[in-house]
Amino acid sequence: MRSGRGAAGLSTEPAANATTALGGGRTDPMAQPLFEVCVEGVDGALAAEAGGADRVELCASLLEGGLTPSLGAVREAVGRLRIPVHVIIRPRGGDFRYSDAEFATMLHDVALIRAEGAASVVIGCLHLDGTIDEPRTAELAAAARPLAVTFHRAFDMTPDPGAALDALVRLGVARVLTSGQRATALDGLELLRMLVARASGRIVVMACGALRPDNIGFVARAGLPELHFSALRQEDSPMRFRNTRLSMGGAAPAREYLRMVTDPDLVRATIAAARAA
Repeated sequence: MRSGRGAAGLSTEPAANATTALGGGRTDPMAQPLFEVCVEGVDGALAAEAGGADRVELCASLLEGGLTPSLGAVREAVGRLRIPVHVIIRPRGGDFRYSDAEFATMLHDVALIRAEGAASVVIGCLHLDGTIDEPRTAELAAAARPLAVTFHRAFDMTPDPGAALDALVRLGVARVLTSGQRATALDGLELLRMLVARASGRIVVMACGALRPDNIGFVARAGLPELHFSALRQEDSPMRFRNTRLSMGGAAPAREYLRMVTDPDLVRATIAAARAA
């Protein structure tokens, strides 16, 4: 492979001496991509499966970018779904530098979720300088074994994506979720291509970032082996009595009686658009 420099100064030459278990990822560039749908709760997971998702990433609080779901939600999802359930391990919103107590909580969550039969855990820890926290990532990965591990979009907050990718390969992480360090996968497409080239089959690069039926084809044609999206629609709450004088959790009062739900028809349409590309 010819070396070079691309987006964000990323070399397209693979790092040496790094191997990883791919955790079932598809690496054949001619193969159809695998589709992961990010969901909130069991109802969302069931809707994603009904729409044709290959697997789900189970979260709570998608408004905060996804937090660790309850153990009950994990148990119910694993028991009900026929497709793999990957579970995010994220104790709070905000940055990815965790206190000792937060990290201890993450280790406990990994062990409990592994015992519930989840297919994978989704993690991400950074140092204060934004680089991958390799010791903590290694500890979480060891706690998850034999499950494969995904590193989530904390990757997009790192200063050097090439070095971050190499670190994840060294750690044996199976896949990395990224929008190419931009708000959308379309905007980050150049870096996504560079990351796939650098990964060279040693880690799965899973693209995400505002993927919809009208744009996912552009990303699918770039040869990404896995695509990650949410397929949400807003629906009105069925509550008949509404106290409009206050709202819970600091949300605007108008949001108190709105729900964001996974739409199986939108899942199906997004997948169909990618396959038609």
